[in-house]
Amino acid sequence: MKKLLLLLFFIFNSLCISQTANDYFSIGNEKLEEKKYYEAIQYYNKAIELNPYDEEAYNNRGIAKNIIGDYYGAIKDFNKAIELNPSSAFAYNNRGKTKGKLKDYYGAIKDYNKAIKLAPNSIEGYYNRGLAKYELKDYYGALEDYNKVIEINPNYAAAYSLRGLAKINLGDKKGGCLDLSIAGEMGLEEVYEIIRIFCK
Repeated sequence: MKKLLLLLFFIFNSLCISQTANDYFSIGNEKLEEKKYYEAIQYYNKAIELNPYDEEAYNNRGIAKNIIGDYYGAIKDFNKAIELNPSSAFAYNNRGKTKGKLKDYYGAIKDYNKAIKLAPNSIEGYYNRGLAKYELKDYYGALEDYNKVIEINPNYAAAYSLRGLAKINLGDKKGGCLDLSIAGEMGLEEVYEIIRIFCK
């Protein structure tokens, strides 16, 4: 009987802790949505303190850190999220974006490759890998990734814009300017300034 009561106590206690951790996590998400990044980090800290195995809390805290410019702290959180859930395409993609901000484009591409392998129809992995390849002046590689994004979602205006720039860099001015024009028609107004510069 004592063992049963002890077991019930531990189960009840763990459920309470889990609920409290979830509460902190939810508040952290609200703060993240409200763009109150420092507050979000504090709530994720509390969630992680109560449940150090919550990969989503690490991931979201990493997102907040990335936004405020704490790139190394963000990578540390994404590393932990990946350690806890090695099949999280989201965490690999987020770590790749942060590596990109640190200009570690090769490292970013490795993360995007993994994210794409885990989620082959995810637009974000292809789009971000295209950005990294573009920064490395691998315009053919960038073009392939933007083609894939547009194949998955033909209404992705930013992909047309970046594919247009890749085409222009590859000497296909007409094709590039057409893509930029399509992006503009889709509502991406800033491309018209690029069109004025490159498409005369």
